[in-house]
Amino acid sequence: MSVDGWNTVLVLGGIRSGKSEFAESLVADAPVVRYVATAPEGDPEDTEWATRLATHRARRPGSWTTEETAGEPRRLADVLESAEPNETLLVDDLGGWVTVLLDPEHQPADDVATIAELAEAIRTCAARVVLVSPEVGLSLVPTTPLGRAFTDALGAANRAVADACDAVVLVVAGQPAWLKPAPTTAAAAAPTVSASASPVSPAASQTGAHQAGTSLLDAEPTPEVQLPDVLTHTPPVAPNQEPGNPWAAPTMALPMVATGLVIQPGMELPMPDDYAGPQAVDRLATLDVPGAGLGVLDRVVGFAAATQGTSTPAAWGSVRVLLLNGDHAGGASAGTVAGESARRAAQARAGRGALARLAAESGASLQVVDTPAAAPMETQPALTGEQVESALRYGWRLAEQAADAGVQLLVLGACGAGTEAAAAAVLAATAGAEPPAVLGRVITDSGEIDDAAWMVRCAAVRDALHRTRRSPRGAKDVLSELGGGDVAVATGVLLGATARRVPVLLDGPVGLAAGMVSRDLAGQARHWCLLADHGQHPAVRLAADVLGLTPLLDLRLDLGEGANALVALPLLRSVLALAAALPVHPSLTGAADADPTDEPEADPETDNAESDYAEPAYTGPDYTDPEFAEPEPAGPGPTRTGTDEQPASGWRAG
Repeated sequence: MSVDGWNTVLVLGGIRSGKSEFAESLVADAPVVRYVATAPEGDPEDTEWATRLATHRARRPGSWTTEETAGEPRRLADVLESAEPNETLLVDDLGGWVTVLLDPEHQPADDVATIAELAEAIRTCAARVVLVSPEVGLSLVPTTPLGRAFTDALGAANRAVADACDAVVLVVAGQPAWLKPAPTTAAAAAPTVSASASPVSPAASQTGAHQAGTSLLDAEPTPEVQLPDVLTHTPPVAPNQEPGNPWAAPTMALPMVATGLVIQPGMELPMPDDYAGPQAVDRLATLDVPGAGLGVLDRVVGFAAATQGTSTPAAWGSVRVLLLNGDHAGGASAGTVAGESARRAAQARAGRGALARLAAESGASLQVVDTPAAAPMETQPALTGEQVESALRYGWRLAEQAADAGVQLLVLGACGAGTEAAAAAVLAATAGAEPPAVLGRVITDSGEIDDAAWMVRCAAVRDALHRTRRSPRGAKDVLSELGGGDVAVATGVLLGATARRVPVLLDGPVGLAAGMVSRDLAGQARHWCLLADHGQHPAVRLAADVLGLTPLLDLRLDLGEGANALVALPLLRSVLALAAALPVHPSLTGAADADPTDEPEADPETDNAESDYAEPAYTGPDYTDPEFAEPEPAGPGPTRTGTDEQPASGWRAG
């Protein structure tokens, strides 16, 4: 190979950039070259594509051998793993490989797992490998779901392969630019590991919090997983305040736009594994469990199996609680004490209060998220359109941050004033609910019912619906007119968690309202959500019914959003741990006849006369126990003997 000191090279480039010719020049001096073609043949009537393939074939020397993997994309990893040290492989290209991987004929498939297998095969490959791939990070975001799926999958594949390769080169207009590292310093420099290759483990990032006696995650993320500036924003001090408010900044000013993140209706996000869930539930019937088993909690096992993609799911280890703090002005917050939500948020940040203590008991990290305050929805939109876009992307990035930190389960909660009225308005707009039917009773600090405040909230929702009666009912329109900042951020969290295959444990009206809104943006999001308990809240019960989320428990807790879910979390973890650890019932393995407590068979020549009446198969009461012993009669009595159909009973009267 022409690049000394490196065994694996990734060649990136745009269309007609000369990437393939450059890759071929790298292996021109190799004695044994195997060309691995990944692209399908395509439509026979597409003469332009056929010409491209013919040009590629014509450039290959006659001494090279060619191997096709278009029929089965997973075979590419097998080819790399079986390569010999004296071989040189040229894989051209990963764009065709991803195209075949996403083909409906090869679905259902775990694309993320297949890409990870390819990267691992590259790391362990004994041969020298050159891989060619189109660079799609500099192009525009496609306008079609299929195009976005391709660019997302290819971008993920390029990142994983680049991390696994020793060297990476970008070819622009036929000119190579070495990205990792330059070949002139390759022999002297040690391979560097990118930050994405060795992410900080959740346990390591939370060590300081646990040493302090809490499991809080500070609002400032650790340097290893720090996200764009949008995560360290200054929360607004008044609804719709423009100066100095990054939430109200134009969309194009946010750093996340550079990553190509565009949230719009009809997004195609991953679905849980359709097969792993039912297989896990069926497996429960084979376990050595006394009685009726896990009851309704078998749904927890099925949900975890589907989201983890395995029939033997593991208990969630790393859990993060996202507490959304954002107030709603106007009649929505009637009956609440001024500053109460801010006090709750500060209490959680300091590791005090019910939510923080339950998080510490569960070993979960807690992140308090300030969301933009909402204007009075009865008189004006709760948020501007720009604020909605920012809040959605902000929530998406919160989910991405959690996934990058190794979080396996998100718990969504809220503590803002007026959240219940906002959720009721969202339900009325998306599910046709009547506000009085989904608004819970207002309870004061002294435990009394405040009917006057409840009526004010109902009036605020009614007036808001009347004001927007002619407005569109799209997802972003509902968030702007009625939902507010906390519901918008929660919606972004659900979408981002779905994109990263992270399940979400919902708890309270805000999370369920976000679930209703997310249906129009990506219908797959609700399949990654789990509802532990509805808490007797009417809005939660209605939204759960619409979304098809059956509550697992009925504890009737009212500890605040997020806290109710944390109470149920240890039980859910225990169920998953039990289902994963229990063995198969002996009757299904053939081991039932080999009971270790059985006595060895007696020698008939040395056994006494009483052994003639022994019955090993008898399973009735133990008549040798004094409790069941019968008095011995004075004289001889009848003796019962067995027949061919029924052996001797094992006892006699005298």
